[in-house]
Amino acid sequence: MDRETRLKRLRFRSWHRGTKEADLLIGGFFDRHGEQWGETEITLFETLLEEQDVDIMAWAMGTAEAPERYRGTILEALKTLNYVPISE
Repeated sequence: MDRETRLKRLRFRSWHRGTKEADLLIGGFFDRHGEQWGETEITLFETLLEEQDVDIMAWAMGTAEAPERYRGTILEALKTLNYVPISE
């Protein structure tokens, strides 16, 4: 699958998680960072999306320790939470 198709698929999967909170967190994160990723980050994010939303959200908020395989630049960026769109 080419890069553009993978990114479109990831965007859809990021914004259709099942709850509004997870959609905003994971979808907002993807929209903010996804276009900048290389092959390694895309593959890691594809794997991350296989995890349960409650786990991803806990790792992002720092209420649970993430597995070693996810620790690194993507998880650190996910923890900043400055990408969640909030209407004023």
